Amino acid sequence: MVAAAPQGPVGVPRVVGEVAAGEPVKAVWENEAGGLTFQVGRGAGRRFVKWAPAGSGADLPAEVVRLRWAARFSAVPRVLGEGADGAGSWIVTAGLPGRSAVDDRWKRDPGTAVRAIGAGLRALHDTLPVADCPFDWSAERRLEKARARAAAGRTDPADWHPDVRHVGTAEQALAVLADVPPVDAPVVCHGDACAPNTLVGDDGTCTGHVDLGALGVGDRWADLAIATWSTQWNYGPGWEEPLLDAYGIAPDPERIAYYRLMWELSD
Repeated sequence: MVAAAPQGPVGVPRVVGEVAAGEPVKAVWENEAGGLTFQVGRGAGRRFVKWAPAGSGADLPAEVVRLRWAARFSAVPRVLGEGADGAGSWIVTAGLPGRSAVDDRWKRDPGTAVRAIGAGLRALHDTLPVADCPFDWSAERRLEKARARAAAGRTDPADWHPDVRHVGTAEQALAVLADVPPVDAPVVCHGDACAPNTLVGDDGTCTGHVDLGALGVGDRWADLAIATWSTQWNYGPGWEEPLLDAYGIAPDPERIAYYRLMWELSD
């Protein structure tokens, strides 16, 4: 499956009902691992419960630590609670203004959406302090993870995006990734800069970012490669350069290709 808003009925985990305490509950997102995000309540007081089933591999405590750190500097969800039981783990956060950049409104206006994504990512990179960040998302650290996944037999080229399958086998891909490009500019990366994780306000500007479980210091192209790639999946062809224009940078095909391959093997 592909991460998206659920299209049919969704079972509500016990903890979500407890958080809601009678308020309206709406499932707003489902990821590839079966994780669900629910909106609880409406308007300015709405909250969100991000729930991951046991055994999914999601590390929600790691996201909590990153959210609390990033909230000192940028618009990210404020953590209201967290927990785990035999069924899964969860985070409760306060809502932020705006709608996901893949909300139907913005899918009808991709020009505004991609400008908000690019400008919002630039603001995030400019604002989060590299020197104070305790989290690592460098190519070298991710390459260690990619090698471990391959050694455990969890890397299948058939699962890769068609754009990178030409690289060949997992061993050939790891050889490519071993040649790490020089860092263009170190920033605190979002870690999952796909379009859905930017929020866009009614005025068309970025109002915040969500899903920061992989946040850490790395090359800005680690984020930009995925942000531009996701415009293809969400809006169709032709929106990569407008996003980079909004960020304020020219395309770097070599780094884009490298970090897209890294994404397929390590994330």
